[in-house]
Amino acid sequence: MLLSEAWEKYQFDKRIEGYSPLTLKMYGFQCNLLKRYFGDVIMGDITTENLKKYLGEAGGHLKPSSLGHRVRFIKSLFKWAHEEGFIFKNPAAKLKEPKLGKRIPKYLSKHEIELLREGCYTSLENALFEFFYSTGCRIGEIAKLNRNDINFAGNSVIVHGKGDKEREVYFNIRCAIWLKRYLDERDDEEPCLFVTERKPIRRMSIDSLRYVVKRISNRAGINKTIHPHQLRHSYATHLVDNGAPLEVIQSLLGHEKSETTRIYAHLSGKLRYDFYNKFF
Repeated sequence: MLLSEAWEKYQFDKRIEGYSPLTLKMYGFQCNLLKRYFGDVIMGDITTENLKKYLGEAGGHLKPSSLGHRVRFIKSLFKWAHEEGFIFKNPAAKLKEPKLGKRIPKYLSKHEIELLREGCYTSLENALFEFFYSTGCRIGEIAKLNRNDINFAGNSVIVHGKGDKEREVYFNIRCAIWLKRYLDERDDEEPCLFVTERKPIRRMSIDSLRYVVKRISNRAGINKTIHPHQLRHSYATHLVDNGAPLEVIQSLLGHEKSETTRIYAHLSGKLRYDFYNKFF
């Protein structure tokens, strides 16, 4: 089977399994790189040594995280092809991802959160900012929400996370007030929770949501680049600081592995240690 044929069948199967469009888009990019290097060859002709050479040449100019993403795609594609019987031997079976150093998530202090609040000028900006911060949702999860997803009686909403897994998240009273105000001011019939500010009115894209957060941060005068995922990191860090159990935070964030959530405990410990050194 040719690489191009394998990719068509692979992505069809993975859509059924629940892979997100963004994941498949990134994997499509990786597949194009693979075809550019090997050509549209028969998959069974590619050996482990071929793959190691390909990854070795790429590793000289890629970050470990980017190289790891490339390895994950190759392992996933060839494992699928082997399990489906399209190749007799899986040449990617013994490939290993590069070791990554632990990165501490960048988060915002409560003082910076208040500065960002002051940078919100419209009901849309206030509603969007408060929703990001008080729910800890990923930007892709927010982009998919509709008005009728919001449960104002319980200040909660069901979101679809990675792998289309559902989870319930909650928002605070401040967020509820701004959301109601924003929705009451709208005169469109669009079902989307957040819509574009200019006509034609339509669902806000991920890029549009990111632009609004950037606009707020520019007004706030915080001397750092702010992106939506920092609000998620800040949400988790502030929950830890306030004594929330890690298993609860893991559930709220939609983390599959507890290890992903534990980084916030380390971060919180570092924060307390810094305060100890400052005041003792």
